[in-house]
Amino acid sequence: MKVNTLSLLLFFTLSCSQAQVSNQATSQVVKDLRADSSLAKAYFASGCFWCVEAVFESVRGVKESISGYSGGHTKNPTYEDSNTGRTGHAEAVEIYYDPKVVSFSTLVDVYFGSQNVTQVNGQGPDRGSQYRSIIFYQTEEEKRIIDMKIAELNDLLSSDVVASEVMQFEKFWIGEDYHQNYERLHPNQGYIRAVSIPRLNRFKEKFPDLLKSDAH
Repeated sequence: MKVNTLSLLLFFTLSCSQAQVSNQATSQVVKDLRADSSLAKAYFASGCFWCVEAVFESVRGVKESISGYSGGHTKNPTYEDSNTGRTGHAEAVEIYYDPKVVSFSTLVDVYFGSQNVTQVNGQGPDRGSQYRSIIFYQTEEEKRIIDMKIAELNDLLSSDVVASEVMQFEKFWIGEDYHQNYERLHPNQGYIRAVSIPRLNRFKEKFPDLLKSDAH
């Protein structure tokens, strides 16, 4: 099949940082989620938060996934600040989940099972410290689970090791409104079609038993 050279160039240069599309406000959504005592929270970073948000929101027991920034030293980071790579932050997600339906251990499986665990400072076409993988723990029990699963993965890897940083959670900064639910609201955007949807579909094929009924 003949492929247009310009189309190929656009595909390989697409990155999460290229879209500037507005979205609805999320402040009330987050407020309501934080008021729900039945929900627990977890924090993950593994590349573009559009991709990560979509993956976790397909999982049964996950109520909501919020895109934002974590792991750095800068207060009130913006998307533009994060993209310089100088804030220390990575694009991350705040997961609200029902622990009676899905466990933190399963969410860690989702995290590792939906990325290239050996890629350093990025995922797929997104490169830089702002796209690095970080798995955050809030308790010693969460850290124990993370360390155990990393050890298991490292035993399976023939010549490489898991690249994800393991970091104690400190602060999550909510991302700009237009980033929230981006994959769902903009299915025809170039990066979403080329990167996010294929990544989500690969995850669905690997973990069909974890999916919400409407995510198949």
